[in-house]
Amino acid sequence: MSNAPASGPGAGGNLLVGLTGGIGSGKSTVAHTLVQLGAHLVDTDALSRQLTAPGGLAIPLLRERFGPEVIDAQGALDRARMRELAFSDPAARQALEGILHPLIHEQTEAQARAAQPGQVIVFDVPLLVEAGPRWRDRVHRILVVDTPEQVQVERVMQRSGWSREMVERVIAQQASREQRAAVADDLILNHGLTLEELAQQVRGLWARWVQAR
Repeated sequence: MSNAPASGPGAGGNLLVGLTGGIGSGKSTVAHTLVQLGAHLVDTDALSRQLTAPGGLAIPLLRERFGPEVIDAQGALDRARMRELAFSDPAARQALEGILHPLIHEQTEAQARAAQPGQVIVFDVPLLVEAGPRWRDRVHRILVVDTPEQVQVERVMQRSGWSREMVERVIAQQASREQRAAVADDLILNHGLTLEELAQQVRGLWARWVQAR
């Protein structure tokens, strides 16, 4: 593995960390703790939601490609409808990614450039592994937050009100736990931990990152 990215924001002194994990793994909680410790967070899922909110840059392109039925009454992407379409039609999923990914990349670069010199930049990327080698070449370290699939299902059902079938379909579309573990430089198993115990693990990682610089 390369220890440094070939190019991009941060190459001149910022530690670049790719953060990923399956749905319901607790990745967002880890990201929040890293921000509290001083990290500059670039949340690609939040960027995707901004792009598909009312007035978002992706809305005209989505309407043109998929029709007005994927846009809700407020002018945002109807995420439930789009999710069903993407699950049932691989070509639709590819078209969706073709619209969103270049826009997310552009916004990601802009947000990364806003970091302070020497600040740790954390890229929160749910589908980091699924994106192939691009992120491995982009960052210094990959942090994976892992949890058993059954725990993922229960957490997402509780927080989102989704059916078990829907959560399992989402998990099936994501990289496996083994695939994520295979690319991890750092791994947190978030199972049976209190929030404070999880925060302690994050703080321990942070201390090692800072001492190694």
